[in-house]
Amino acid sequence: MFVYDFKFPDLTLIAYNTLIRNAGCYAKPPKFYVIDFEHIYHRCNPLDPMTMHDITDASESSRTILLGLNRDWIKKQGDFFVESPINFLTAVIWFLRKYNNGIYCTLPHVIELMQLEYKVMFPLLSTEPEIQVLMNPFESAYRHEAWEQLEGQIASAKIGMARLSSPQLYYVLSGNDFTLDINNPDAPKIVCAGNNPQKQQIFGAVLSLFVSRMLRLVNAKGKLKSSLIFDEYPTIFANIDNTIATARGNLCATTLGIQDYSQLKRDYGKESAEVVFNIVGNIISGQATGDTAKLLSERFGKIVQKRESISINRTDTSISRSTQLDAAIPPARISSLSSGEFVGMVADNPDQKIELKVFHAEIQNDHVALKNEMDQYVPLPEVRNVSTEEIQKNYMRVKEDIRRIVSEELRNAA
Repeated sequence: MFVYDFKFPDLTLIAYNTLIRNAGCYAKPPKFYVIDFEHIYHRCNPLDPMTMHDITDASESSRTILLGLNRDWIKKQGDFFVESPINFLTAVIWFLRKYNNGIYCTLPHVIELMQLEYKVMFPLLSTEPEIQVLMNPFESAYRHEAWEQLEGQIASAKIGMARLSSPQLYYVLSGNDFTLDINNPDAPKIVCAGNNPQKQQIFGAVLSLFVSRMLRLVNAKGKLKSSLIFDEYPTIFANIDNTIATARGNLCATTLGIQDYSQLKRDYGKESAEVVFNIVGNIISGQATGDTAKLLSERFGKIVQKRESISINRTDTSISRSTQLDAAIPPARISSLSSGEFVGMVADNPDQKIELKVFHAEIQNDHVALKNEMDQYVPLPEVRNVSTEEIQKNYMRVKEDIRRIVSEELRNAA
């Protein structure tokens, strides 16, 4: 299981304690890992060279993190000044992946390498043949001293990535306690990734990269059953539609939590939002208003409703009965749902037909039992006690690694 916990550690605590209670049910119990950038639990490198097989992996990673940092770019994909920074970041990632078998292929090293001066960076990157095509437009602008164009192509990527330059982030992202293949039969994992609503833009961009790399690894044949849960999905950027469409066949269940459809349209654009909304098989909704309520009502369809009218005058009374197609759950009903009351629609299989696919029901919770269960929760275990000195030392080591790469490569080129 992968859990994106927007208000960490709410969902993480539930997942951890549920695992403890049910550990005996597994043939091979999964290990539990937590990614959090404020209180450090585990370290994980999303750009692990062992999982990056060709340059398309680098391209997908660069697109994910830059669109996560610049959400308005999502609606401008294809524009010159959006694709150029993505290509540049792709070149930097792939250079580090190819250099010395990828021992420096981490996001912190990518950030530091991007901050080099052009006169140092371009000769360095040109030593890798596979990225020369990507670097050609930038080198051409550099040779012709087209500084405005060059800054427009590269500076937006450098500025965005520089916002991630933090000793805490560097420490978490430069280690490798585990890999993101959560449904690997030989090493099953439950991974919880925590965000912070106060720092969601920066943390969300990095977590988007984790999600992108994880989706690439889990959606494959011959893996274990798995579940992907995203609380407040619009706060990260991930092309989830392909996973929803194909992962079910690979025993992978995807759950997206969204406050309102308008939120998804704002952050992903109308086209992407419509794809996600229309491609899901099961939909469960609490109170929703406006366009969201109308869309849901249309989704649930219409049913034949009986109508009866009575007409009374001085001489007689007439009753007329008719049938009419009306919304099964009108928008007004959806916009006035009480707390704990839900409407929805579920999908079925050919061999497991569901007669009542559309529902309007209320969850009956035993609040006393729930409170007792939560009172007995075990807190998350302390994985490591890292000092500020260790974090700072790792931060400086990353910078020193880049200086070493520069000196070695340029010396070899000379």
